Amino acid sequence: MGMPSWLENIVFYEIYPQTFLDTDGDGIGNIQGIIRKLDYIKNLGCDGIWLNPCFASPFYDAGYDVADYKKVAPRYGTNEDLKELFRKAHEKGMKVLLDLVPGHTSTDHEWFRESCKAEKNEYTDRYVWTDDIWDDFKDVGSITGSIRGFSDRNGCCAVNFFSVQPALNFGFARCDKEWQQPMDAPGPMATREAMKDVMRFWMSMGCDGFRVDMAGSLVKNDDDQEGTIALWQDFRKFMDEEFPECALLSEWGEPGRSLRGGFHMDFLLHFGPSHYLDL
Repeated sequence: MGMPSWLENIVFYEIYPQTFLDTDGDGIGNIQGIIRKLDYIKNLGCDGIWLNPCFASPFYDAGYDVADYKKVAPRYGTNEDLKELFRKAHEKGMKVLLDLVPGHTSTDHEWFRESCKAEKNEYTDRYVWTDDIWDDFKDVGSITGSIRGFSDRNGCCAVNFFSVQPALNFGFARCDKEWQQPMDAPGPMATREAMKDVMRFWMSMGCDGFRVDMAGSLVKNDDDQEGTIALWQDFRKFMDEEFPECALLSEWGEPGRSLRGGFHMDFLLHFGPSHYLDL
């Protein structure tokens, strides 16, 4: 399917909630503050809002360390507040995108706590683990660091950026070691379906789509990113079937790949090589 018609000429206003409007005097902006300023945003000529991460988090990385994908951070309000924001924005002809962080969670997430257990369970393969604490991720594509020695499980867990951000397991495009799982293995497929469930939860509530953090880095050992492209094509198929009027925007910086992956738009990054001049 094509791009939702409302996305053709929309102008987005980005909001990091805690630095916006505080309505309860605690010094932290909140969702009610955004609701109160909808007319102001509309009068600026913006008919869309991109909301930076607003889910429950310990906020070691500004909310990009999610502890619960289905709960609004208490400092910002409640799920009902966010639902009200969707509804009131729609009444004014505005759209709201949430910031989806699918590459990693917080170490506080229940998925990770379960994954750390020595006994095999539903979440054992939810994250990228080696099968020995002394086996790390040296020379493994798209993995920048690791944590180990903190759990009952014998293994080393991959992280993205900070040590509090364990990497979710979407599989490996090329498996060089026994512990590396292909994209269609049960663990990576369960992670994929869990993220679809998160997306479904918010779109069913009125969210108009997502700006996706680190969209180009989910599949590991994916040198040409063909595995990652195929992964996002599957997510786009899911959205077209269930939420065809919702939008998918990528933080990728390479439109030739992100648009092939099914994203409606690619988010321009101002670091590293830019491929926008290639178009």
